[in-house]
Amino acid sequence: MAMIGYARVSTVDQDPQLQLDALKTAGAVRTFTDHGVSGSTTDRLQLAACLDHLRAGDTLTVWKLDRLGRDTRQVLDVIAELTNREITFRSLTEGLHTEGPMGKAMLTIMAAFAQLERDTMLERTRAGLAAAAKNGRKGGRPLKVASKDAVRARDLVAKGITPNEIAKMLGVSRATVYRHIREDR
Repeated sequence: MAMIGYARVSTVDQDPQLQLDALKTAGAVRTFTDHGVSGSTTDRLQLAACLDHLRAGDTLTVWKLDRLGRDTRQVLDVIAELTNREITFRSLTEGLHTEGPMGKAMLTIMAAFAQLERDTMLERTRAGLAAAAKNGRKGGRPLKVASKDAVRARDLVAKGITPNEIAKMLGVSRATVYRHIREDR
């Protein structure tokens, strides 16, 4: 009869400490944490380890529902698995739990809203990128190498200079050099 926590951050740069502190304060005796994993990803190693660790009578606790997953079906499938194994679920921020029919109904509604929020965000992002492209702007990360330097890198490779040496000359990583060499092929 233990409270087990699960935390997740979407990028390796994010810090899960807020989630970990909240789970500890709530009484989690152990917490599993996925770093740099999207909520829409089904292959989350620490979530799998957490689910494997849970036993009947335990409670899986998350800081916020979207930490468990962003897709409604995915969240509800995990909750159904927990219910079948006699494990309860609790989300701290929303105050949701699977104890009783009202808790289960609210959980289903909140999972749908979490997915709606994600779908709306993706839709806005796509619309913004399309509008930028229409105005001649390209989304994404700025290039580290100007087109003249990319041509120069290809010429240097053709002359037998190694990508390591070219990277030092241009002040970029070897991977950047390889990327520009590949674009030519």
